[in-house]
Amino acid sequence: MKAIDFSGFAFREGRHNDSAVIWVDFKYDRAKIDLVKSLKGRWSRSKKCWYVPDNAHFRTLFGMKISPVGKGVLSKLSPVNARELQRMKEVLQMKAYSPSTIKTYMIEFAQLLYILKDVPVDSLGYDRLRAYILYCINTLKISESQLQSRLNAIKFYFEQVLHKPDFFAEIPRPKKPSTLPKVLSQKEVKRIFDVVQNRKHLLMLQLCYGMGLRISEVVNLKVSDIDSGRMQVLIEAGQGKKDRYVPLPSAVLDLLREYYKAYQPKTYLFE
Repeated sequence: MKAIDFSGFAFREGRHNDSAVIWVDFKYDRAKIDLVKSLKGRWSRSKKCWYVPDNAHFRTLFGMKISPVGKGVLSKLSPVNARELQRMKEVLQMKAYSPSTIKTYMIEFAQLLYILKDVPVDSLGYDRLRAYILYCINTLKISESQLQSRLNAIKFYFEQVLHKPDFFAEIPRPKKPSTLPKVLSQKEVKRIFDVVQNRKHLLMLQLCYGMGLRISEVVNLKVSDIDSGRMQVLIEAGQGKKDRYVPLPSAVLDLLREYYKAYQPKTYLFE
């Protein structure tokens, strides 16, 4: 296979929509865009940058260091630090954190444990931790959002597992960028709705848009949650595991009635 010329490209680690990615930077060039597209690269509207999944294939292709992740990291941890990772997992479970949060914290904390090798993490001092954070920023060049996630995981370990609430007090946190939300116009939303042929899928999208629901909240809606008398919908265990009511627009109520007649759901609205 002919080698691909990546001169003029720059590659850096990052996260996008809670997934590890490799950002692909280059000056605007139609040929370079076509090359990235041929690699199944995607464009991020929010970051204004092309990206590909962060995996061994692309790291090898781009000449980047392949760092162990997931189970690859776990197999390389020292026994003493592997035990600390398990301790943190147990505390996360006892505090009823969501599976996705537990997974994220475990992965991010394991990156620190991998770097420490045989140095027990519970003996880590402020200077060593500060050096690790600078290593993440200057050498790994991870994004601000991933750095926040990694710091949250480490902070949880020291505060909730080791019960050292003051340990993180002097660790500076990266400033979060203040960006405006990307909002679709009514015409753009209508264009999306117009191309959806499946009635069930269309109603799910309409509920997300009409009532401001997350997709996880939509799929967990029960028929009994719809209160047409008071024109409201109960959202059980939503964000932060809190119940709340949201207004039921009259236009959505008509769509719900049409859907109910066609599908006759029993327990969950979208079975």
